[in-house]
Amino acid sequence: MTTHPVSPNTVLANALHHAEDVLTPRILATPPDRIVLVVGTQINGAPHIGTSLVQSLAFAMAARLRDRFGIPTEVLFSALDNAPSELTTDPVSGHRYQRAYAQVLGKEALTDLVRALYQPLFTALSRRLGIPHRVETYSQQQAGAHFRHTWLRLLPRLDAARWWLAPSTGTPHLRIPCPQPDCGWAEKCAERTRVRLTDRESAQVAAVCLYHGPYQATITPTGGAYLDLATLYRNLVKELALSNPHGTLHVMVKGGDWVFGSHLVDEALQAVGLTRAQLPSRLFCPQVVTDTGAKLSKSLIRDGRAPLPQGAADWMLDARQWPGTIVEYAEQLLAMTDTLLSDPRHFFRSYSATEIGRMMSEPAIRSVPAP
Repeated sequence: MTTHPVSPNTVLANALHHAEDVLTPRILATPPDRIVLVVGTQINGAPHIGTSLVQSLAFAMAARLRDRFGIPTEVLFSALDNAPSELTTDPVSGHRYQRAYAQVLGKEALTDLVRALYQPLFTALSRRLGIPHRVETYSQQQAGAHFRHTWLRLLPRLDAARWWLAPSTGTPHLRIPCPQPDCGWAEKCAERTRVRLTDRESAQVAAVCLYHGPYQATITPTGGAYLDLATLYRNLVKELALSNPHGTLHVMVKGGDWVFGSHLVDEALQAVGLTRAQLPSRLFCPQVVTDTGAKLSKSLIRDGRAPLPQGAADWMLDARQWPGTIVEYAEQLLAMTDTLLSDPRHFFRSYSATEIGRMMSEPAIRSVPAP
């Protein structure tokens, strides 16, 4: 049996018997017909341990909610393929430009990437716990009529939320990639991007390409240009789109580093008209940190800007290097999630990479058998 960590008490942990109790008020206030746990990940390479931990906790929490409340649950994985793949700076204006993975790789290659790097773990977790799951890329999400219609309805009220979405500049980042063949570059911070609503069902966007100069694009609910929104802006639109649940409770499952950013999103949601009761439910998972207390970052380590923490293994940065099968990896993750969910003190905290490595290396004996 995994040796439990020694965790300090906190105000939140002291108020709970179980970690899932944080969701009880929303479930009891308006009992849903089903619960969907939404977990998103930037598709910028192989997943690291922090990503795998949040994903496995989404499945484990779904199973606990199903068993406790008798409500069907599922996991929705949002593959954020609008993560930047290439970055450059315009030598004339000084503005930064980016090409996202969606524009660099294309639909077919992105599908293959998600299938190779993420789908095997989801399949193993889903089968082990009996929790169904769906995978949706951001490209698919932004092309959906409901997402686009929500964005169009938001535009007249965006001025009320813009300083919450971009506190430093007041300009929420909207990126429309250049439509020229084999281009796809977009101004990263949208300094010269302008948008205007032409009617209730259409908006016109004007932008400037690094290589092709000014261009225009149209956005409608059923078509038009690729709609790339920066992180806080994207979450605002996504959560607005989910605010009319029709019997479904959506729970946003995020890493602990999202605690601070979600405050801005909540304020933006209220600024455009949502009440506190309409704000989304969120579950913040334990964060994996280095010995300095910073989040374990594969990009910083990969770029040589931070060392691999002492006691951390290579597989923590690249799940493909796990010394075993994907099913064994899933079992170790679920054994660890049992430990983290066994006491709120263990869940609402951070863990060093060394401690995570210790728990992942111990025998995978689950305390509660899967159904």
